[in-house]
Amino acid sequence: MSARRLAADQPASFEMTPETQAKLDRIIAKYPQGKQASAVISALWLAQKQNDYWLPRAAIEKVADMLGMPYIRVLEVATFYT
Repeated sequence: MSARRLAADQPASFEMTPETQAKLDRIIAKYPQGKQASAVISALWLAQKQNDYWLPRAAIEKVADMLGMPYIRVLEVATFYT
């Protein structure tokens, strides 16, 4: 099993652009109440795309907050395929 670590140099914050936020809102709206966490991969992909295909810790935290998920669960999804 390999250790997966985020880059040491991280931005202080991450905010989605209005365009990215609108796309994510449309995706989240497709899921029933209480099942919005199912949009986690789409949310991470949009955040990564907006940030020049790099996913900083602040973006992972933002996605976790938006979907009402614990940070560690979103991190697990974000690092699963690396």
